[in-house]
Amino acid sequence: MNNRERTLAIFNYQNYDAMPVIHFGFWPELLAKWHKEGHLTADEAEGWADVNEYDRIITRKLGFDFGWGHQATPNHKLYPPFRRKILKRLPGGIIRYRNPDGLIEETDPATTTIPTTIGTLMTGREAWEEHYKPRLQSTAARYAKLARWKKLSLTTTDAPFGVYAGSLLGYIRDMLGVEALSYLQADDEDLYIEIIDTVARECFETVKAVLDAGPKVDFLHFWEDLCFKNGPLINPAVFEKHAAPHYKKITDMASAHGVHLFSVDSDGLIDSLVPIWLANGVNIMFPIEVGTWNASIAPWREKYGRALRGVGGVRKSVLGQDRAAIDAEIERLKPLVALGGYLPCPDHRISLEATWDNTRYYADRMRATFNK
Repeated sequence: MNNRERTLAIFNYQNYDAMPVIHFGFWPELLAKWHKEGHLTADEAEGWADVNEYDRIITRKLGFDFGWGHQATPNHKLYPPFRRKILKRLPGGIIRYRNPDGLIEETDPATTTIPTTIGTLMTGREAWEEHYKPRLQSTAARYAKLARWKKLSLTTTDAPFGVYAGSLLGYIRDMLGVEALSYLQADDEDLYIEIIDTVARECFETVKAVLDAGPKVDFLHFWEDLCFKNGPLINPAVFEKHAAPHYKKITDMASAHGVHLFSVDSDGLIDSLVPIWLANGVNIMFPIEVGTWNASIAPWREKYGRALRGVGGVRKSVLGQDRAAIDAEIERLKPLVALGGYLPCPDHRISLEATWDNTRYYADRMRATFNK
């Protein structure tokens, strides 16, 4: 079996000869550290991106089989994006700027923390009609790689072939910020609904164009990042009312094309959104952040049965500790892997505290433990 076949066997509760050992990429600061230590070349450290050439090189060096990701990445977002524009230089080196999504942010170029949201260009219907809606229309440029993706889907064996299905609320949060998005549903519900419907239509049409081109697709992957450590950034009832029907429309359309696996990337405590995703076709939760809330596939499986699959759920912080911590974490995974339909993976980008030797040890121990 190859790794594509093995992964699909796991998600379909079939027999497989070996469990792939996978990761979900790296923080850039970590790659820079590993370059300074001599483990990576400058090109590898600076050129890395999910599932690209450098990702495959780093993956092999560390002993992983592949990085979880999607090979077909159509552009569902604002097209063209806004040009990044510096608005003001503040004391201490802080820069205020407009980003490609229209958010007004402040950041310190000397750090790599998440920027602070100050405001947004999307201040109401007039701004929506002038600046945003025209950038959320179907254009030929969005479909420029259809032939390339089809060819890749028919030849890849080292990982399942995924198509990025976009985002139904995460994109909108990126355009407005959490605060403005929260106010909009109360201040102008009609506009709120129109924005969701417009973004969802573009996701649907773009994914449909990819699937209509005839690739061999194993899964669709959505991105949301709608939760933090205490729960969702949106009222689940609002999510269910306005976003869930679009999930159902996309997953139904993809099912008609023979695709039956649908994953969603959302950090944080996602428990109140899980049943909504499941009811509307999304059946793989990722990255199952362990966090301070101890997320795990086990209670979800007990509650929702084998319809729910998962990728992730490995406490990535152990890669910065010692081998005993890594061994204990792998031991914790044994009953979870035994449930089936679950592929362990560090629960987000491998971060700065991880050491090269620990990460290699983790990959080796995962293989030795689960592929006896």
